[in-house]
This record gives sequence, C-alpha cells and structure tokens, in this order.
Amino acid sequence: MSPSKLTAHYYQQPDVVPLARSLLGKYLMTNIRDVLTGGIITETEAYEGITDKASHAYNGLHSRRTETMYREGGICYVYLCYGMHHLFNVVTNKENIPHAVLIRGIFPRIGTEEMQKRTGKLISGYELTNGPGKLSKALGITVKRNGTSLTGNTIWIEDRGIKIQDSNIDTSTRIGVGYAGEDALLPYRFTLNYKNYIK
Repeated sequence: MSPSKLTAHYYQQPDVVPLARSLLGKYLMTNIRDVLTGGIITETEAYEGITDKASHAYNGLHSRRTETMYREGGICYVYLCYGMHHLFNVVTNKENIPHAVLIRGIFPRIGTEEMQKRTGKLISGYELTNGPGKLSKALGITVKRNGTSLTGNTIWIEDRGIKIQDSNIDTSTRIGVGYAGEDALLPYRFTLNYKNYIK
C-alpha cells in the first residue's frame, strides 16, 4: 500500500479515545529543512478537553498556551514541558472542542542518522525516540511548529497499511497526571507491541 496522508476529516472524529488508539501503527513524519524523518507511532495518550482534569483545557481554560487546542482538528499542539522538552500533540475534533492526543513514542524508520544528529546520540532503535520529548527532538519538532497543519508537507501522519491486531495493544492509565484525581485512572494510554511490526 502506498503511503496515504491522514486527512483533516480523520482528525475531526468526535471521540478522541478511539482516535488515539487508531494512531498506533501510523507513521509520524517531518520534513524540516528538506530532511525527511519519521517512524511508527507506538504510544499515545488521549486528552478529553474541558471534562478531563488531566487536560490543559480542563474546565474550559483559555490561555495563550491552550488557544491552539480550541482550533479545528488537524493541527499540532506543541508545548514546552519543564522548560526543556517540546511535546507534540495532535489536535482533534471540531473547533472549540479542545481534544488532543499526545504522541509519546515512535519507532524510528526514516532518517535515523539525522535523528541521531539532532539528539546528539549514536543509539538506534526505540531507545532513540521512546518518549515524547525524545521523539520531538529527533524529528525536529519545537514549539515554533505549534499550530502547524497536519495536512501540509512539514509535519504529517500517514497510513502505510499496517494492520494492528487488538492483542498487540496495551491499554493503561496516563503518565504523570496524578494531579488529575480520578481522571488519572482513566484508561487513555495506548501502547503498541511494535516488535511484531518491525522487519
């Protein structure tokens, strides 16, 4: 199957939880300064907007940082964590419904040498991009890309026809959201047993 870029319609689905799950096995790609890099999405977390205590937009919070989340799905929301890690999120749903999916991990497949240069690490395989801060750095994504359309040619997600079996997906609670009380227990984190899809 030829790669097929996900459309804006795909991102505008009403339920962020199954959408987050469906992104496993897709390819997250970047073309930064004419250098192509990308890999298979292996871990995602869903954030359900104003009703989700773990979301930046909980209770309808509007701020300079969260403004991007209220835009129409199909763009990226990139924010700085701990003043140093640029975290890449996919904005979903319709305008004014601030749902988002945090991409927590990818398995590098394209442009690995460039990823090593960007991260300053000679390691390869999953250790290079097995965290949200790591993958953003490897792919050249910074807060300067906040609001970038995912239907363009800078950052996008594509379907390469990988069929994911339910038995290869682990569902668990999200990481680092203990402040969210009962919402911290929601099963909104999805992890792919990627080894079954790497040849």
